[in-house]
Amino acid sequence: MKHQDNPPPVVMYSTRFCPYCVRARMLLDAKGVPYEDIRVDFDSGLRTEMERRSGRTSVPQIFIGDTHVGGCDDLYALERAGRLDALLGLATE
Repeated sequence: MKHQDNPPPVVMYSTRFCPYCVRARMLLDAKGVPYEDIRVDFDSGLRTEMERRSGRTSVPQIFIGDTHVGGCDDLYALERAGRLDALLGLATE
């Protein structure tokens, strides 16, 4: 996949060993998408920030640009629906 100019930033709030976090990282890595992985395991302030932004307490919480995607299952649902690449700003050649 090739990135379009100025792809939206991807931010994922996660913990190190959460299996859903690992799966979400695997999908983003497979697509070659850079992302900011904000670890909330040991920082209650970052967890509070995640909860405020997403309205959820579970990890991961994924944002693509200004869009709150949700968690791992939501990310994979977008992939299955063929909508994730466009949201990530990936060229569909």
